[in-house]
Amino acid sequence: MTVVLDRIDMADSDELSPEDTFLDDMFDRLERLPVPEGYKVEIVEGTVYMSPQRRTHWKIIFGVACQLRAYFGEDAEIDSDVRIDLPGYRNGFCPDVAKVAEGAEPDAKGRFDPKDLEFVAEVISKDTKGNDYGPKKQAYAEAGVPVLLIVDPYEAKCHVYTSPKDGAYHSELITDFGEPVDLSCTPLGLTISTDKFPRD
Repeated sequence: MTVVLDRIDMADSDELSPEDTFLDDMFDRLERLPVPEGYKVEIVEGTVYMSPQRRTHWKIIFGVACQLRAYFGEDAEIDSDVRIDLPGYRNGFCPDVAKVAEGAEPDAKGRFDPKDLEFVAEVISKDTKGNDYGPKKQAYAEAGVPVLLIVDPYEAKCHVYTSPKDGAYHSELITDFGEPVDLSCTPLGLTISTDKFPRD
């Protein structure tokens, strides 16, 4: 189950911050809410989504992150569920896995610029699937994220999107679980094993 909260449910309209601080204000409010442990919270196009993180999702997320760490080393900036504000209307995402370019520095609030992202992986949840394949994919493309991996444990498939241009990805590769995801021709230069990705 995914809980969707419209911003109006969170605060009266006269309490909202100006547009440039909307996301900070919303996340501050969310931190004071009794959000159940194990839920991921994001703001997609101004709407708050809270999705439960299940074992299947965590195993895939952990598997991808471990492979990135093994390839790039312990000093690589690899994050999970850490807020990044993306282009578009009020987008504060917390990617399942994100790799930041070497040498990139977070801003004064401790957040990286989306232009610093080299790779993002999102693991599909049934109730927010439309976000991952829709506005989130578009926002990542608008930010110029070179490689977006969407892992779908319901279909047991991986979708790799590359060549972002003009707010869209122009290349897609689909592989089945059990087949390697070849990213050797991308800026990442590695292959991700999917042999141990669980299915839903």
